[in-house]
Amino acid sequence: MGGWRGALEGVVVKVLVTGHNGYIGGALVPMLLAAGHEVTGMDSYLFADCTFGTDVPDVPSRRIDIRDAIVDDVAGFDAVVHLAGISNDPLGDLRPDCTYDINFRGAVHMASLAKQAGVPRFVFSSSCSLYGAAGDAPLDETADFNPVTPYGRSKVLAEEGMTALASDEFSPTFLRNATAFGVSARLRGDLVVNNLVGYAVTTGEVLLKSNGLAWRPLVHIEDISRAFLAVLHAPRHVVHLEAFNVGSTEENYRIREVAALVEEHVPDSRVEFADGASADARNYRVNCERLLQTLPDFRPEWTVSRGVEELYRAYRDEGLTLAEFTSSRYLRVRRVLELLESGALDDDLRWTAAASDDA
Repeated sequence: MGGWRGALEGVVVKVLVTGHNGYIGGALVPMLLAAGHEVTGMDSYLFADCTFGTDVPDVPSRRIDIRDAIVDDVAGFDAVVHLAGISNDPLGDLRPDCTYDINFRGAVHMASLAKQAGVPRFVFSSSCSLYGAAGDAPLDETADFNPVTPYGRSKVLAEEGMTALASDEFSPTFLRNATAFGVSARLRGDLVVNNLVGYAVTTGEVLLKSNGLAWRPLVHIEDISRAFLAVLHAPRHVVHLEAFNVGSTEENYRIREVAALVEEHVPDSRVEFADGASADARNYRVNCERLLQTLPDFRPEWTVSRGVEELYRAYRDEGLTLAEFTSSRYLRVRRVLELLESGALDDDLRWTAAASDDA
């Protein structure tokens, strides 16, 4: 990271990271700090207890639901990195209205606050999920959107809403992340690579829950973090109102191919299909050359094969069991259901008064 430090003069220094306490934040926050940035977090802390290994660095933070943020909460920053949101399709399907409320309206609300507060740069964590059901041809950033889930549709709407806010003083950039994988202090076990390795380590079965024929682009969370850093350090005119697919063009896989890699790297494991495994409507490949060409300082460092090895070692060293891996600690939808059933969250996925009193 030393190479970034000399580039800080005249660019972003003070960064607000929403959702800093989540999965990607576990990689991005340390990277921002190592690059010399002053980082403040904003998070509702739904997953504060969902830890794996070492915790994220302690940075100043504000416990705020993005839907309730006000201008003063974002004033004084050079950029907002917006990670906060409902994080995957199962959770989005559980509460579609909340998914739109948080991932679309909440995200645009944060962008609007940043514009009002005079924050010049806003980097949005979008998703390749907005391409949805797209077939086998690799897609660049000009491709049509065809989302098949509330999560994917919420990202389309958020990008549209932020585009309408763009001006000479306010510059949004959209990073359409491929499906993430990798070790984090806020590990998610519901992501395909993380999930397949988790089952292989804890049961010996590389358990496919679909027929495995769908294509999916895959990217390590450290490479996602490198993309955010590259955008923050780029001249404004290079990234203003631009969208970038984040990942490597070479790292598009059919899910069966990922399973085969897991079987190769996890000793004594074998590929198995879950009962009722069927076709996945989410099927897309992406071309990521635009990010490489536009920001030559960005270079992804991870492959899925290397990531599988990382996850295998981490799970093994942690002594991970199946009961732990399939618990609310690592599966986001189970965590939210647990909080709903306990009365800690209301139907809008807000903390209740009782939960706030206990915090």
